[in-house]
Formats: sequence, structure tokens, C-alpha cells
Amino acid sequence: MLPRGFILLFALALCACQRSPHASASHASAAAGEAGQVTVGADEGDSAALNWRPPALLLAEADIPAARRRAARALSQQRLFATVDDAIPLYLAILAVKPDDAAARAGLDKARVALLKQGDTALGSADSEADVLGESLREARQVAAVARSLWPDDAAVLAYLERVDVAEQALALNEQGERQLDDEALGLGEQQGALRSFRAALQLSPANARARQGVAAVESAVIRRAEDAAQAGDFDGAGQWLQHAAQVRNDAQTIADARQRIEAVRTARIAALRDAGVNALSTARGLAPPAMRKVREQLAEVLRIAAPGDAVAADFRRRVDLATHYGLYRPGQAFTDALSGGGRGPEMIVVPHGAFRMGAEEGEQDATDAEKPAHYIRFDRGFAMSRRAVTVAEFRRFVESSGRRPRATRRGHSLVYDERSGNFIRRSGVDWQSGYDGRLAADDQPVLHVSVHDAEAYADWLSQQTGAGYRLPSEAEFEYALRAGGSGRFPWGDAATPPKGFGNLAGSRDVSPSGRNWNNVFAGYGDGWWGPAPGGTFKPNAWGLYDMGSNVSEWVADCWHASYRRAPTDGVAWFNPGCRARVVRGGSWASSPAQSRAAWRSSTDSDMTNARVGFRVVRGI
Repeated sequence: MLPRGFILLFALALCACQRSPHASASHASAAAGEAGQVTVGADEGDSAALNWRPPALLLAEADIPAARRRAARALSQQRLFATVDDAIPLYLAILAVKPDDAAARAGLDKARVALLKQGDTALGSADSEADVLGESLREARQVAAVARSLWPDDAAVLAYLERVDVAEQALALNEQGERQLDDEALGLGEQQGALRSFRAALQLSPANARARQGVAAVESAVIRRAEDAAQAGDFDGAGQWLQHAAQVRNDAQTIADARQRIEAVRTARIAALRDAGVNALSTARGLAPPAMRKVREQLAEVLRIAAPGDAVAADFRRRVDLATHYGLYRPGQAFTDALSGGGRGPEMIVVPHGAFRMGAEEGEQDATDAEKPAHYIRFDRGFAMSRRAVTVAEFRRFVESSGRRPRATRRGHSLVYDERSGNFIRRSGVDWQSGYDGRLAADDQPVLHVSVHDAEAYADWLSQQTGAGYRLPSEAEFEYALRAGGSGRFPWGDAATPPKGFGNLAGSRDVSPSGRNWNNVFAGYGDGWWGPAPGGTFKPNAWGLYDMGSNVSEWVADCWHASYRRAPTDGVAWFNPGCRARVVRGGSWASSPAQSRAAWRSSTDSDMTNARVGFRVVRGI
């Protein structure tokens, strides 16, 4: 119901400018184009500051029937208040002349209902994405001004005014959030900022599209920070930003897509670092210390940014480890070096880096003080060892190329096995070309009757021929390669008898050409050989080396020391320039069980030559 006070005020306004009672309806229609005025107070967010003044419209009593028809037509067309030809101004003008006009009052009530419906429609549009410029909210404000001016105490109007107030508050919060977003005040966690403003707007208006867009914009800003962090290589930071983004709104797909993009950046960065490092590792120049430092820095960066278990990072780490420990080689790799004079050097095999316990433990049967104390040796880098003991043919190439006359040749004799007496005796005319019994040796037999100086001269010649650093193995290298990862009393373990086919050792089943048998040997063992066998006759050990600890004992680079006290711990040879007593390691075809132990070592004069001792070489990689 329209307040009578408003009708009286409207009537007084009409009286103040009352026209002649004889004025025609055409004069009334002349004012039809005039519009009402909506006044908005200083605080646009308060519906109480909204006022509406209806457009000036003067009617004579004779004009009322036509005005009713015009008002009804305007109402049906939802033209409610904007001009003098709209429903509410017409009904007000009728009631100003005839306050008890039932049709006008009924029409005005219908106009109020239509007005509030129109306002709610505008408010609904104000929450949508289409109302970018805020036109719908302005329309809702105009409706509020009309409704408040005409029906200030109506419950439906008051409820509508509250809805307008909520929309105004949501608008203010959205505008505040947008300013904060421009200032990069995101409002994450407990901080003040855009997210808190947009969420406050959504609490007031859950369907508010502008606030929802604001929340999405905050999420995008957080994701952008995550991606920027990833581009800068800070993937931990990127992950933290993604965690923040996941708390902005419930959109798992957006976060999943962002995470996928970040993982693509991580993957590409890891691949680029890995490719650069692997390319460097493929050349000798790339293995030089300055280049290796760069590669290790690249690996450190990969390990820093890679997720746990990343296959590419693990492969890169493996490659760097291999390059660190083996250069361009790989553990177990077999190779030969070209000789400048033609042909190839002895077949070498790469021994893996690692550590072992060298020497005899306390309480080991047959151990001597010279084999103690047991101590740890570590090889930080692998090395290459000749797969077999150096053969007669290989040594012949050295003698012919270098012109060297080995010790037994110069001296004219060496120690050989004498089948008739069953002992080792000195025999003239024996040198490196001779076998264990003094007769001519086959080319594939391990070379015997060489001194340690002859062996060192051969290694020096190989170095000159190949450009690689060949030498005799140190004691530590020899025992490490002999044990091949084991720790038993013997090269094969702790069993008192070697496994069948282990190697060429002195066994009770071995028989000499004249039917002799060994004393103090491995009971129940026989390998079918009396004297050395060609290298490679028996199975290699776990690291691919033949005859380690069997067939022939071997010279090593160390000088003799009565124990391992103060021995090097890095595996290098313990050498004193000018020393006469040198070291022989490993069991042979004629060694007792005690001499076939993994820790056994013997002091031997550097000029000694005999039918049981040969040698093999090593080189760095």
C-alpha cells in the first residue's frame, strides 16, 4: 500500500503548478517525455542514501481513464518508473487527483511487485560474468531508490534493500580485492590481501561471478609464481607455491595441469644438464680435472632439482661415478692397446674400484707375521690388469723390439724343475724362452725365468709403445684382484680343497711325467698339469682374470717389508729406491697349501729367476 503522505506530497506538488481545469489532455501528454530523477548519496554502498523523485505529471480528472489505460499498458510492458509515460508515475498522478481510485491503487501494488522482481533480476545479473561494467547493479540501485521512496516500511522492500546492500558490499570487496591483486598482495594464509577480500565477497554473495573470477585470478597468480620459481630452478619453491595454489579453490585439474607444466620444465632442465655432462664425459678432454668439476656441478644441480627416484638423474649419477672411477672405461671391460711397432699389447681387463681387507687375520692357519696386521685398502679409481700372466710370445716381442738381454740370458742359467731328482736345480742355458723343465717353452705359456727388473723393463717398453702408463701391480692391487671381492683364507674361500677346475695347483692327484706325486699338497685335488698351463686354461675369477693365485707366482712392484705396519692405505706400491729384496705373490703349480693362501707373500731377491715365477702388468685408466 502506498503511504498517504507520499500521495499528499505528490498532490501538493501538482497543486503548486495546477493548470486550468479546462486544459486538454494534450497538455498532459506534452510532459510525457520528462523523466524521474534518482539521487544517490555520498555513500553508494548504502541503500538508505538512495532517493527517487517521480517525473512531473499533471492530470485533469477527465484524463484519468486514459491515464489508467496508459499505466496498464506500461505495466504489461514492464515500463515501470523511468518516464512520465511509465506505470508508477501514471498511477501516482491518478492517485494525486483521485486518492481513492481503486484501479490505480491495485495497479500500483502490481507495479511494486513487478518493480521488486525487476530489481531482483538486476541483482541476479549483477552476480553474473556478463555484468562486467556494473550496469545491472546500477539498475538494481535505481529500483531500490524508487522502492525506498514509495514504500519505505514495506517488508518486501526492506528485504530487497538488504539484498542491494549486500550486493554493494560485495562490489566494494571485489574492487578492493582487484586493487590488492594489482599490488600483488595475494592474501594467502593469514595475510590480508586479494584472496581474503574475494572470499568475503563470496560469503555475502556465494554466486558472485566477479568474486569467483577474482579467486581464480589469485590462483593464476600463485601458479604463475610457481612456474616462475621453476624457470629459475627453484623446484622446491615451485612445489610450495603449488601447495598454496591448491588451497585457493577446489580445482584439482588446474593444479594438475600446472604441476605437469612444472614437471616438464624440470624434466627439460635435467635432460639438458645430463646431456651436457654426458657429452663432456665422452671425451678425454672432458675427463680432465677442470671439466670434471663442471660435470660434478651439473650433477649436483640435477640431484638438487630431481624428484627422488628420477631415472635420468640416477643414470647421470651412474655415468659420473663411472667416469670418476674409470674414465672412458667400464668395470669388467676388456681391451688391448695398439703398439707403435705393430700389433697389440696384452689383453687388459678393468678391475672395479672399491675396498678390501688386506693381509691375514689373527688366528688364520699358516699365517706369518709378515702378512699382518690385516688392514683396509681403498681404491678410489679402478685400474686395468692384464687378463693373463705375460706369455713367452709377448715377452719375445719386447726382447726383439728393445734389444734387451734379460737377466737369465746374461747370467746363462736359471732354476728349473728336474724330473729325475724331483727337485729344483740350477741349469745352464736356461732363460725366458725356456719352460719349467728347461726345455723350449710354447708361445702361449707364461714367461718364466725373468727377474723383477726384466718385468719392469717389459712394462716400460709397453708404456713407450702405447703411450699408456704400464707397470707391475702393487701388492695391494694384486691381492685385491686375487680376492675379487672375497675375504676367505684362499682365493676360492675357506674350503681346505679347491673346487674342481679352480686352477693349476699342487694336488695329490697330479702326476709328473715319470709318475711322481707331490707331498704337502691339496688332498684329493688334481688339475691334470705338472708344470704351468697355457694362460686361460682354467676359468677366470669373478673379475675375469685368469690364474690369479695359481699356475705361476708373480712379481709385484713392492719392496719387501717384514710386516704391514705403516704400510700405505691407498693401494700404491710400498717401494724404497735401491731395495734388493722384492715381493712375490700368489700360488703356483708347485706351491704348498700354505703358499696358496690369498694373503701369502714371499721375500725374493730382485735378480732371482726360476721355473715358478712370472708376472703380469697393470695400467691406469
